[in-house]
Amino acid sequence: MTDGVRCVIHNYVLNEFLPGEDPGELTDQTPLITGGILDSIGTLKLVTFLEERFGVLVEAHEAGIDHLDSIGKIVELIESKKTAA
Repeated sequence: MTDGVRCVIHNYVLNEFLPGEDPGELTDQTPLITGGILDSIGTLKLVTFLEERFGVLVEAHEAGIDHLDSIGKIVELIESKKTAA
């Protein structure tokens, strides 16, 4: 499931926040928040997308750099929530 989750998140970030950019430039380690790709509004949009798409609840303390600063971290968060559910 991890690759499917990664692909969905990768495509969402590319389409919503980096239109026209080279998909190869967005890696699992690309900093999204600290790199300036996601601002506070973008982060809220991402959280809403994750909750709706994957049926999880992202807690307020999880909606920050520790969990959402890269695609790799987001995949880990979603996977841990799916496992716990």
